[in-house]
Amino acid sequence: MSLWALADLHLSFSVPEKSMELFGPLWKGYAQKIERNWKAHVQADDLVLIAGDICWAVRFEEALVDLAWIDALPGTKALIRGNHDYWWDSKKKMRSVLPPSIRIIDKDALLWNGIAIGGARLWDSEEYHFDELIHFQENPHARVRTLEEREQKKERDERLFNRELDRLRLSLQQLDRTAKRRIALTHYPPIGNDLKPSLAAGILEEFRIDVCLFGHLHNLKKEMPLFGEARGVRYALTSCDYLDFTPLKIKI
Repeated sequence: MSLWALADLHLSFSVPEKSMELFGPLWKGYAQKIERNWKAHVQADDLVLIAGDICWAVRFEEALVDLAWIDALPGTKALIRGNHDYWWDSKKKMRSVLPPSIRIIDKDALLWNGIAIGGARLWDSEEYHFDELIHFQENPHARVRTLEEREQKKERDERLFNRELDRLRLSLQQLDRTAKRRIALTHYPPIGNDLKPSLAAGILEEFRIDVCLFGHLHNLKKEMPLFGEARGVRYALTSCDYLDFTPLKIKI
């Protein structure tokens, strides 16, 4: 039984017009790449951790098309919400109809073969940025914000980030105390690439997390060393384009 991770699938079976293929040749046929590489590595008794941005659906009923596609792949899957998972609904509603191989983590935690897994989405933080790591590419859907809109966004981001810190703590408080290893999933990176202390990293250290897996970052300069270990926590970026659409095996 092995543990794998792959974030930011950005599936678009429910909304084909939002395919990531708009962002260049790297994303050409990305769902087929994910499926091929997943099946080449993941076995039926493995667990795959997906740190958010699962699909582009807006309503949960739409997302079931994409979730059924994930369900058909080998292994059990554990998901947290990403910033683009607009379809994410109440735990009660989702768990009543989710496909059998899919688990969600939402202000709670999961125990799998002695490994405790918790986490939260997080949000943008003023503590660090990743500008030097990214090959910037114009977003065809983006629009220029006014100064007032930028100020409003800054206030909103701070409010959401603080709420997500509370949710991270709430989830990690529920990790099984008998677990031999502890893993945290966050969608946004909880720390800068320099691995200096941060608010989110402090929570991970407090709860003695062994590995934190996250995504959200795209178009990265792969020639640069990214993340690593700091103060007892190993940090790994699992965005699918960064990993060439291949699940990353997590050593525990």
